[in-house]
Amino acid sequence: MESRKEQILIRIAGKDRIGLTAEIMTILAKYDAQILDIGQADIHSTLSLGILIRIDENLSGQVMKELLFKTTELGVNIGFEPVPDDEYEAWAGRQGRNRYILTAIGRSLSAKQIEAATEIIAKHNLNIDAIKRLTGRMSILHPERNVRACVEFSIRGSLEDRADFQQELMALSNSSEIDFSFQKDDMYRRMRRLICFDMDSTLIQAECIDELARRHGVYDKVAAITERAMRGEIDFKESFTERVALLKGLDVSVMRDIAENLPITEGTDRLMTVLKTCGYKIAILSGGFTFFGEYLQRRYNIDYVYANELEVGEDGRLTGRYLGEIVDGRRKADLLKLIAMTEKVNLAQTIAVGDGANDLPMLMEAGLGIAFHAKPRVKESARQSLSTIGLDGILYFLGFKDSHLGDQGRL
Repeated sequence: MESRKEQILIRIAGKDRIGLTAEIMTILAKYDAQILDIGQADIHSTLSLGILIRIDENLSGQVMKELLFKTTELGVNIGFEPVPDDEYEAWAGRQGRNRYILTAIGRSLSAKQIEAATEIIAKHNLNIDAIKRLTGRMSILHPERNVRACVEFSIRGSLEDRADFQQELMALSNSSEIDFSFQKDDMYRRMRRLICFDMDSTLIQAECIDELARRHGVYDKVAAITERAMRGEIDFKESFTERVALLKGLDVSVMRDIAENLPITEGTDRLMTVLKTCGYKIAILSGGFTFFGEYLQRRYNIDYVYANELEVGEDGRLTGRYLGEIVDGRRKADLLKLIAMTEKVNLAQTIAVGDGANDLPMLMEAGLGIAFHAKPRVKESARQSLSTIGLDGILYFLGFKDSHLGDQGRL
């Protein structure tokens, strides 16, 4: 007759030491215990270890006795809890369903910020299964180093209103200097392959048409047209055509000088290094100009650049006209899909990053759309937002840890 088996949850906590888990496992192996679940965390050399075992009920008493002696010897605490069959089955049935990852980023993270985030999680009846830090540890003696903090929550549960949940996170982000990314924990989240960037005010901290206008002495006129477009008096194509016309006669050498002195956004160098090392395809999809996009392409070995091309006359000066189709919001979304198709990448594996209203179509189309230091309306509409740190904060949304990046991702 087969002996009856039971489940026992073992909890161990205390000062960590090398070999502790191995010594616990030696005892469990001796009695041929089946490991149903195991999890371990180490916070400031303090261990928290949980093991759910299934074992012959005739042996369980002896196992617990030996574990108690061993943990006393090791100087850690241990606790035991029986888990009935029906309780285990109900728990097992919930695993793997409706799992999400919530990433929280800031220059620093306070208890007040974490409290607010976890209250939103609890309000929507979601359970936190695990929390891990993605950024390196801050220095107390040198607070100017590693000025960023990021933690990742692994969450489980049935989310009835995802839009409402994300809206609450965005509201907290706006009021508390904390950024969030909320993603379904599926295979696509772990296998992003294509990332598409806006250029002006995203990869660079400038609007190229404004810089050109300043050099040509027509900035006020260009700014007035931009304002009319923002008020909805004229559409993007009309405003773009009028602004480009004002650049007529500008020498191309001015464009070269601007390109060589572009203010690169914080974190761009680190982000590009890691993405290229990890095999990502990178694209610039910009309503700006190809001249500047191609300069960044050479600098960062970017795979694709789609932007607006200014016509240059035989005298080396701008004609006030452009060539080809204007890259507007709809065109950006179409290009993202086209590149994904060319690279044989599922749309769920794509990322889009931008700051303006004309970026929203591609942010909505991508598997992961990130509003970067975006205008309020864009931030409200986007599903993910990054405003507290530089562009390399995207790495944490992708699950990278500072400790994994090594020399490629040094701050």
